[in-house]
Amino acid sequence: MTRNHLPGGADLEQIGRPLFAETTYDGIGFGLGFAVTIDPAQTMLPGSAGDYAWGGAASTYFWIDPKEEMIVIFLTQLLPSVTYPIRRELRTLVYSAFTGIDH
Repeated sequence: MTRNHLPGGADLEQIGRPLFAETTYDGIGFGLGFAVTIDPAQTMLPGSAGDYAWGGAASTYFWIDPKEEMIVIFLTQLLPSVTYPIRRELRTLVYSAFTGIDH
């Protein structure tokens, strides 16, 4: 479920249309129900290859990073979700709080 299943190993930027996304879909694939990071450098977000996530309409968000043994669940009610890039800031703050983690 957490591996990229897009044809030819493509990312969502090549296939999808980021209508409600706070960021582009560069380096993000799609598994069976989740967005999956296939190339962290292309995403321009902190994280690991193989982490997976999904966000909701009111800026809710979760991600799981198996490499770092981390699960983050963020519940909020900010509509529309593109009003403020809170998901990007949350990821940056969470990963920057740790030292000695290779991203």
